[in-house]
Amino acid sequence: MSLENYGILKGKPKDCKMGKGKSSHYQILVHDGRYEHRVAVNVNSKVPPSDLLYFVDDNFSHEMTEKLDHLDMGFKRLDNTSRNIKLDYVRGGLFDTSKMVPLKSDIPGPSNDLNELIEKYVKKASGMAGGMIYAFGERWGPESFLPDSFFGFRPGSGIHDVHMNQGNSKKWKSDDAPYQDGGLLIHMSEENRWVAIFLAFQSQCFNTDDLTGHCISSASHESLEEEVISKTIVPPGSVKIIGALVDPEGVDAGKEAITIFNASSEDIDLDGWYICDGPGRKSLLKGEISSGSGVCLRLSGKGVILSNRGGQIKLYDDNDRLLHEVRYSGRQVRSGWTIIF
Repeated sequence: MSLENYGILKGKPKDCKMGKGKSSHYQILVHDGRYEHRVAVNVNSKVPPSDLLYFVDDNFSHEMTEKLDHLDMGFKRLDNTSRNIKLDYVRGGLFDTSKMVPLKSDIPGPSNDLNELIEKYVKKASGMAGGMIYAFGERWGPESFLPDSFFGFRPGSGIHDVHMNQGNSKKWKSDDAPYQDGGLLIHMSEENRWVAIFLAFQSQCFNTDDLTGHCISSASHESLEEEVISKTIVPPGSVKIIGALVDPEGVDAGKEAITIFNASSEDIDLDGWYICDGPGRKSLLKGEISSGSGVCLRLSGKGVILSNRGGQIKLYDDNDRLLHEVRYSGRQVRSGWTIIF
């Protein structure tokens, strides 16, 4: 398969927050001249070993940078006609992947962990009048009535999967495809210099199929099929389905949405979670949801489909535990309105 909404976000960095805990993300607030967006960059992994692989080129030279410089601000979806500005760690000639090394996300002391490495370049670019971030990954949002769960802007919108997106182990194999890797390119305008930050999980492999992006089997990677994932057990009632846009105005595909809320005191990682409808169709979730915040999940139409005649929605965690279930009737459905549970 592949990521459903792969592309690039171009914008000015305004603020940032360190990632903490298991499967944490470094958060970057970006402004595109009209709207704000959040870039969520993994700095830890729930699959052991938890430390991410990274490579930084602080004087990145590649023919794509000239094309990037001329892009309009905001998000641009990258389709099959955009290969010359897509990222592919294996085929793109971007860097030597053998030079990627693991780095912990949180180490006592200054300037010595992955959070601080990313922050060093983000803050430098934010201090330049023309400093610009180009974030490659999958877009979420816009979430029309929910504020962003980290920076509070509306409508919530952003980019995640800012890492290699091929060669995944079994649980995330459905995300695999060539020419859809994530990463950060940062233009230091006052120095006329580009910085490239490339990230990958140690559970991924770099020998991948040219058509599918799947790992070409090796004994070392096959052993990960039985991997033990470091899981956090979420107490019942912590996350609930609070709303569903069943009948959006216009075409339903890509506009139907389900809203969930995290009532707990902890930020919760949603990677590996999923929702199901009554007939059993499934949609996987990604990213994280901060304490006391909601997130609007837009449905692509390839998984869960919300019937206007009534239906059922179930929320499961990455342990396949049913966390919450709601039902609605056809009489509750109004065009353009969200049902509140």
